[in-house]
Amino acid sequence: MSPPINSANGTQTPGGRSAGFGGKRLSDAFEIAARIPVLAESKRRLAALSEGGNASPNDVADAIESDAALAIAVMRAANNGDGPSGRVGGAREAVDSLSPRKVVAIARSLQSYDPFEPNGFSPLGHERFRRHAVATRHAADRVAESAGLGQRDELAVASLLHDVGRLVLVELYGREYGFGPAMVSPDERIRHERRELGIDHALVGSVLVRRWGLKPAIATAIECHHSPEAEGHAAAIGLADAIVHHAAGDPIPVDSMVTTAARLGLGPEQMRKLVYDFPHAGTERRRSSDPNPLSQREVDALRGLAEGKVYKQIAAELNLSVSTIRTHLHNVYRKIGAVDRAQAVLIARDRGWI
Repeated sequence: MSPPINSANGTQTPGGRSAGFGGKRLSDAFEIAARIPVLAESKRRLAALSEGGNASPNDVADAIESDAALAIAVMRAANNGDGPSGRVGGAREAVDSLSPRKVVAIARSLQSYDPFEPNGFSPLGHERFRRHAVATRHAADRVAESAGLGQRDELAVASLLHDVGRLVLVELYGREYGFGPAMVSPDERIRHERRELGIDHALVGSVLVRRWGLKPAIATAIECHHSPEAEGHAAAIGLADAIVHHAAGDPIPVDSMVTTAARLGLGPEQMRKLVYDFPHAGTERRRSSDPNPLSQREVDALRGLAEGKVYKQIAAELNLSVSTIRTHLHNVYRKIGAVDRAQAVLIARDRGWI
């Protein structure tokens, strides 16, 4: 377990400067981490989904999971009074709680940055943070699929926020604890944090997401993802983090990855496949030149089928009648030459329409 957070007036950093972890400096650092800027392109794409008022909740959730800053803002809103009472764990749940329109409004209120504009990178390296967060989310989803883990929407949020504590450490202790090129493995980095500071970014991140009102399971996964005894979602995030660093050419001990994989019930062959395939395996094929013959409503209805929902559930989500959904899906089968729902989903996915 990580050492407890000390709320005393300060510690001495390696450079000799005083850096308090309690009081106003900590509160200010937490506030900065809560309001990190969103990538301008993520903001634009989410806004584009809302044009015409027919944004699919699943597409909005996907957009949220493309940016840690969006995830932070939306999950905080959904869990702190802007949605119905009760905590939500995943992005799709948050969209259902808030509504796509509210999510877009939240995104529009966020400060943004654009790497292609002059001075577009923020001083805290937010683009590096975002890219690593999203890559870890993708890797964690593949790990979870291989290991048969449930609650994958919650895992996606925890994966996106697994390094959020490092934003706080940067504010308190300087860029040494930031997001530059990795010269040591993640496990060595966290040991350095504990040795020099008495705390680590995983523990700080868990405290932060608890303050935001997110589900305790998310906070626990973040806190424990570097623990040698991690299991479940925490182990999946730790393994995904290692896979992403490995793919980037960072120093990652192979035996550490194998040990973590074993705690998830994954053998060497599965581990080899995960490492070899990342980041390309499992991505949807969207290179078909065939034009999409389906209307947006037909796509939404078919996407609901792909998620295993029945007509009544799809109708409720789209605010349509069951008979209208049935008509949409019969039109889908006719247009793409499918004989049943399974074939329709396979054809549409293969051609990149859903």
